[in-house]
Amino acid sequence: MPTNPIIDAHVHLWDPGFLRYPWLDEVPLLNKPYLMDDFNRDTKDLQLEKMLFVQCECDPIQSEQELAWVSELAAKDRRIKGIIPWAPLELGNDAAEILDRYAKNPLVKGIRRIIQFEPDPDFCLKADFIRGVQLLPAYDLSFDICVSHTQLPKIIELVGRCPEVKFMLDHMGKPGISTREFEAWESDTKQLSTFGNVACKLSGLVTEADHRRWKLHDLKPYVDAALCHFGTERLIFGGDWPVLCQASSYARWVETLDSLLSGIPENQIQDIYRRNAEKFYRI
Repeated sequence: MPTNPIIDAHVHLWDPGFLRYPWLDEVPLLNKPYLMDDFNRDTKDLQLEKMLFVQCECDPIQSEQELAWVSELAAKDRRIKGIIPWAPLELGNDAAEILDRYAKNPLVKGIRRIIQFEPDPDFCLKADFIRGVQLLPAYDLSFDICVSHTQLPKIIELVGRCPEVKFMLDHMGKPGISTREFEAWESDTKQLSTFGNVACKLSGLVTEADHRRWKLHDLKPYVDAALCHFGTERLIFGGDWPVLCQASSYARWVETLDSLLSGIPENQIQDIYRRNAEKFYRI
């Protein structure tokens, strides 16, 4: 386990009794409140100095309520240093209205508009969506990419059209670990890494593996490839709690990642666990 304080750049919190999360209907284990007391219990053996909250796909009409709710939580727990809310970037220039409001909240560090579940495979290449993403640098906001590995070729096109935008690839592009799909994912992430404005989160891997039977060696080829392509200067630790709980405890995930990073100089490990997040998300 890390002996120095760390930053978790991917934390979720939710209360289905307060906001509506349609996707939780299909995931009984997660369809209950997961709040700061629960997070503190599950991370009690770690020195978590800072964290970033990432939107949890509540009903889109409640997205600003989610932001307000987490901002209130941050006033009580000062470790919450940033929020990545949802925004309808597909509105193109009209998305500026909501971004103007978000910009008044100093905790807002970026936007995540999930692409993974869109039925249109070209959703992220629509002119209005691209224009909405291109608005972000004017607000000093980044964009968190959440897609399946099969969608990475479209993301490569999107990134190529948005050279001024800082992108974060969540969950390493969700590789098909449980089905041992590697070559196409590896090729696509290698190409994506050639864009200097793209960083990558070491998060969400265990839920892409076999939830009950995954082992360290199942994850190793993917982490090794991420290290090769992005280098330790563009990789950032994320817990993906409580989604993580479907496949692992928080402690087991950190212990596993620690083992996967063994042999890397300590100062570079600290880059992954804290300094890269501070730099990318300005916390």
